[in-house]
Amino acid sequence: MESFLNDLTAWTGTLAGYFWGIPSIVLLVGTGLYLTLRLRFVQLRHFKHSAELISGKHDNDSDPGEVSHFQALSTALSATVGTGNIAGVATAIAFGGPGAVFWMWITALVGMATKYASCLLALKFRYIHPNGEVSGGPMYTLRDGLGMPKLGAAFAIFTLIASFGIGNMVQANSVVDGLSYIMPQLGNQDSFKLGFGIFLAFTVGLVILGGIRRIATVASIIVPFMAIAYCMAALYILALNVEQIPSALMTIINHALNPWAVGGGAIGAAIQYGVARGVFSNEAGLGSAPMAHAAAKTKEPVREGLVAMMGPFIDTIVICTMTALVIVIMGTWGDARPEELKGAALSAHAFQLELGYIGAWIVGFGLMFFAYSTMIAWSYYGDRSAEFLFGEKAILPYRIIFTILVAVGAYIPLQLVWNFADIANMLMALPNLISLILLAGLVKKLSDDYFTRQQA
Repeated sequence: MESFLNDLTAWTGTLAGYFWGIPSIVLLVGTGLYLTLRLRFVQLRHFKHSAELISGKHDNDSDPGEVSHFQALSTALSATVGTGNIAGVATAIAFGGPGAVFWMWITALVGMATKYASCLLALKFRYIHPNGEVSGGPMYTLRDGLGMPKLGAAFAIFTLIASFGIGNMVQANSVVDGLSYIMPQLGNQDSFKLGFGIFLAFTVGLVILGGIRRIATVASIIVPFMAIAYCMAALYILALNVEQIPSALMTIINHALNPWAVGGGAIGAAIQYGVARGVFSNEAGLGSAPMAHAAAKTKEPVREGLVAMMGPFIDTIVICTMTALVIVIMGTWGDARPEELKGAALSAHAFQLELGYIGAWIVGFGLMFFAYSTMIAWSYYGDRSAEFLFGEKAILPYRIIFTILVAVGAYIPLQLVWNFADIANMLMALPNLISLILLAGLVKKLSDDYFTRQQA
């Protein structure tokens, strides 16, 4: 069995490498850059208005939808503010060097425009059921906005597969990886991994059976709490080492852009892992967040696009940067990185160096909350895809399978799970990016109309 898993890990790693080659990276970042220019830097010009919308200033409970702007953002963030901020950053630095962080920033900056456009379109083409429930996302945009039902179905299939990877097994696996560092006497035992996986599966099942309203309610409580607690710990470490922050930032930039200092191969690895982990972190371009934002109570597609674009900023530019700076400042990268520490355990190690044992526990508990909220949000993305493909009758069986795979993910090798997630992510992204490129003109038209009315 171990030999089979090793072979499968190697094969999926090779495939993931092809999927995240230069053409795919150019397509992802290039689409975000194209939308940024086409929409005249919407993520910068309307940043303030976006913050006002999140605060509830323009909420209207009589508008169609199921959740508020804040709850929609919390649900989407609960799927992104997760292991990508702890394990994803650490993995990017472990395999791509500190320069990978710079490319995570670039992915997030242009990804704000990508997420704005995709969530705007999700509102425009969402379907509201007779009972008031909402279904929306790139599959509906492709089917109803472009008349491409087959491509919409392909996106739904890939999302269904991805929900078991990025939104399920990766999360459970990363929690066990972090706990294994904190409690090696338990964490390395197969019985502990399986038992903890079953516990996670049970708690996930309790929430996801309640649908988007229960998921959004739980997410709007967990996400602010866990993000603030984790960020406070990271900021405390950075405050203790404030004089090293400028040099840490220069290290990140130097390793990203200076081939004479680190070599061309290292630059290539930084770009590949930075973009891959950046997309994993904020999901800009994948098309997952539009499914959560489609449920928002609003008649204005542009408003939800503005709310959604804050996701990559909060997730990657703020939270991921804190984790990255702690790792770089603590020196737990390159030759100083213990060979066995690659994912969440590397972040736990960096926190422990400054805060002692409590630092590792902060990462461990943060990871549990992050992973839990991510799993419940991704279960919603998966069940919307199952409904699109097979009808309402498929939702309950999907949720049962999703719950079971939480336990499985806690047990199998880390790198295999990450490879699986990377492959599924890119398969999701391709049809979504096609819809964004083809409908960029409509996004601009709706945007111009909205902002003209706002200024009137």
